[in-house]
Amino acid sequence: MNVIEIRNLTKTYPEFTVDQVSLDVKQGYITGLIGPNGVGKSTLIKMMLGMIRPDSGSVKILGCKMPAQEVDIKQRIGIVSDDCFYYEHLTIRDMKKMIAPFYKKWDEQKFNRYLEQFELSPKKKIEQLSKGMKVKFALAVALSHEAELLIMDEPTSGLDPVFRREMLDLLADMMQNERNSIIFSTHITTDLDRIADYIAFINRGKLVFNEAKDTLFERYAIVKGDSELLDSDIRNKFIGIRETTVGFEGLVDNRQEAEDLFGNYALLDKPTLEDIMYFTAKGGRIHA
Repeated sequence: MNVIEIRNLTKTYPEFTVDQVSLDVKQGYITGLIGPNGVGKSTLIKMMLGMIRPDSGSVKILGCKMPAQEVDIKQRIGIVSDDCFYYEHLTIRDMKKMIAPFYKKWDEQKFNRYLEQFELSPKKKIEQLSKGMKVKFALAVALSHEAELLIMDEPTSGLDPVFRREMLDLLADMMQNERNSIIFSTHITTDLDRIADYIAFINRGKLVFNEAKDTLFERYAIVKGDSELLDSDIRNKFIGIRETTVGFEGLVDNRQEAEDLFGNYALLDKPTLEDIMYFTAKGGRIHA
């Protein structure tokens, strides 16, 4: 079952376009949405949530259509964003008093437990919170009303490494309930190396792939070798190549073909998500 179904979603701006994106997010899994900054990840999420109106296309969340059933949908989802929109002059306690009545399944005890765990004082004003503390507050709110789907837009940006690890552990705990699902948009791919089940890659407003993470790591490979191995035909096998004075490093999306092609003449490594994103975003040859 899919918790999110996006079909042909398009939004055109003077500087870039989210172009005919279709994407399914599966229930019971963490889907990482990756891509360089400014390629359409946040725009896509804002269209999902009704914050930006698409030029065309459709969005269904938890089987309900946006924006027709937006109120019902937002009862069942939690949102954690790098852009936290709260009243700066209010305290955490007062802000919570405004938010809690909107949710039928609000759990006050759970909320207070998260405040304690995240070391957030209810007396502190929003304007006194660091960026990371605001994300902690947003996470406490999102986890306190039994959200079935957590939508996270660059949530670890500005967080210290200790809390980033703590947050990833929290998300893993949330996934013990197989009804829960998470879509996690970030350019910090190491977070997704640890916890994601599926990876959707957006580049220049288009969906490059949406696949199980393990399948990606089996399919893609980093090839390292001497530049003498490269001719025009072989270069065309690469998604991207970085050449130096001592050789080359490149990304291929068919590991088996690369093994057959290079044999023992080149070294094949398992790529990271950052490798896949870097070489795909740059494309062509990268000279160092």
